[in-house]
Formats: sequence, structure tokens, C-alpha cells
Amino acid sequence: MAHWLFKSEPDSWGWDAQVARGETGEQWDGVRNYQARNNMRAMKLGERGFFYHSNQGKEIVGIVEVCAEAHPDSTTDDPRWDCVDIKAVKPLPRPVSLDDCKAEPRLKDMVLVNNSRLSVQPVTDDEWKIVCEMGGL
Repeated sequence: MAHWLFKSEPDSWGWDAQVARGETGEQWDGVRNYQARNNMRAMKLGERGFFYHSNQGKEIVGIVEVCAEAHPDSTTDDPRWDCVDIKAVKPLPRPVSLDDCKAEPRLKDMVLVNNSRLSVQPVTDDEWKIVCEMGGL
């Protein structure tokens, strides 16, 4: 099963807002990057991802789960853009910062470390295990 990372600015949509959506989850809309969109199109129901606060904090704060596969993004009439729905699963006991990831040699190839601007990105199984360990899981 694949793993992912979803980036959001906490002042517009943070972890607490995601948690408040409960089991229903929320569509991960507004993505206007082809690579990020293609990542969402590849996602399967039940796959998990990290929830990352960008700009403020720059840290992985929780784990989310895909609760609806790719579908048209309701925030646009442009048929090129899709999104998935995600729901909060659990917070990380210790947030893992971008600096922490950059300082961990085993994460040197992680997309977050090398292309921190991509808003929806894949995470390898090994990277998933390392970040979960760093975050206290």
C-alpha cells in the first residue's frame, strides 16, 4: 500500500480543522499542479499519508487516510483537476519538522527534502517507517 504526504498552510486549513471533519473527512481541493494531481489520481481507498503544516511550523503533525478516491474537484469547473477526500487518523506524538527530515541521512531522497514545494507527494515505505519512528509512533 502506498503512502503520501499532504501539505497545507495551517492558517487556511490546519490539523485541527482536518480532525474536526471526523469520519466524513474533507476533499483535498484546490490543487493546481499536474504532478500533485497525478499523485492523487494514483491513490487508493485506505492508503495513509502524513499531514504537513507548510509555511508556519514546517512540520508533519498527523496521519490521514484516503476516504474517497480521485473525483472532480468541486472548486473548479475545469475537468483537468481532481482531488481525493482524506480523514484524520491520529496526531504524531512529536511533530517532525522539515529540518528534522533534512538532518536524518536516511531521508536524503525523500521528496519533502528535495522538492518541498510539491503539495501532494509520495512517501516510500522506508521513509514512512522512519518518520513515524521520529514522531513517536
